[in-house]
Parts: sequence; C-alpha cells; structure tokens
Amino acid sequence: MDNAKIGAYIQMLRHRAGLTQKELAERLNISFQAVSKWETGESLPDTGILLDVADILGVSVDKLLTGGAFITNERKLMRLEDVKIGFELLEDIGRCFGEKCTFYTAMIDGINEKMNMDILEYLKNPKTRDVMYAEVLIQGIMDGKTVDMEEIEAGLENKKMVEVIREYLKKAEA
Repeated sequence: MDNAKIGAYIQMLRHRAGLTQKELAERLNISFQAVSKWETGESLPDTGILLDVADILGVSVDKLLTGGAFITNERKLMRLEDVKIGFELLEDIGRCFGEKCTFYTAMIDGINEKMNMDILEYLKNPKTRDVMYAEVLIQGIMDGKTVDMEEIEAGLENKKMVEVIREYLKKAEA
C-alpha cells in the first residue's frame, strides 16, 4: 500500500465532503493530528475505524486503501458502485477544470459524438443515468467480466435495465 497516495486521496475526499481535518476527526472521535498524519502518509487509519472513515467520505474501504484506484480492470467482478463513481468523476472534471475549459468541452463533445447523445443531459435524469450505468455494465459483461446481481437489483431503480443486465449475464455464463 502506498501511504502517500492513500493520504492524498483521503485529503481529496475530505475536501470534496466539505470537512476540515478537525470536523472529520470529531466525527470519528479521534484527534485532528491523526487525520493530518493520514493525509501526509505518515500513518493509516486504524482498522477499527476504517469502515467509519470510508462511510463518512462516501467510498468503499477497498477504494480508500487503493488511494482511489479503480481495481475493476484487475478483477473479474465489476461493481456498480465503481461505475457510479466513474460517472461522478466525469462530472467532477467539469467542476474542477471549469465547464468552459477546452479539455473538458472536447471530452464531452467526443463522448456525445461517439455515443450520439447529450451525456450531460442524460446525467441529470435518474432514469437515463441508470441506462448509462447498465450500458457500462453490459459492456463489461461482454468483455468477460461478471456482476453481482444482488448489488445491481439494490442499486438500480430502472428494473427493466436490471432484467437486461441479467439476460446478458445469463448469455455470458452459458
């Protein structure tokens, strides 16, 4: 594990959550110095509070301990949570770089052209967002990955997309 990478990721997540080191520490019943040590890479959160840290920062423990790295390419199981985070990161690029930044607009234009859609409009609507999540999962299934159908059923509101994913998974397993 790369303590510095994990620390930088914790700091980024803390900032994204709008928390100071002191506020995060208070929620965890620890000192702000402990949070500071995590963020500088001097130490890592104790295992006893790791789940609470991940929960407060809105990520899974495995995501936290990889410093935010996507590990779906390294394993066969594709997680809906990772797909959702991927789309959130796409939106974050616009907030970080500015929505008029050439890099961001070129990226969005490229997606829109390739997919024949307006991705920003699709992201605003929960129903079309679910369709995009399903599309990514289906592509993963077609590339040899698998999914946890219980996670899909719990995480997608669009039940038609759940059934489509189930059908692709059955075909892939056959």
